[in-house]
Amino acid sequence: MPFGDASPNEVLRLAVGALNAAGLQTRTRSGIWQTAAWPSGDQPDYFNAVVELDRAGLEPQLLYQVLAGIERGFGRDRREQWAPRTLDLDIVAMDGFVGTFGGVELPHPLMHERAFVLAPLLEIAPDWRHPVLGEGAAALLAGLPVGYRYRRVADLIP
Repeated sequence: MPFGDASPNEVLRLAVGALNAAGLQTRTRSGIWQTAAWPSGDQPDYFNAVVELDRAGLEPQLLYQVLAGIERGFGRDRREQWAPRTLDLDIVAMDGFVGTFGGVELPHPLMHERAFVLAPLLEIAPDWRHPVLGEGAAALLAGLPVGYRYRRVADLIP
């Protein structure tokens, strides 16, 4: 699928459709958030959303494989870490899973440092607490360095 001309909003909308088509029904979804690229550099801003899924009974490694397949369908090539990408689907956290499961570390080891995860997570799960750090998304977001840009720019309509 070519997505070079698609807006970030359209890519995210199509990604939610691909999740549903793969049997991963969305329970709730955040709006679309614009944040500075991470790590900073000459990449354009990120556009992100957080989606709570019914994981259809999949264990973390199998869920990761489904997500990686969707990314490949959107033209993702994982040759270089932190390179620009068409789509990046991460498992941020899964209830009942803390540790490493077939190469998938849960919760995501850097989620607590990233506004592009925390801001949309706070929107859909204001009472969520990091299972290792014990902090809520609001406290983690407030603890990020001053000047970290993030803002909600649109609804994510499937």
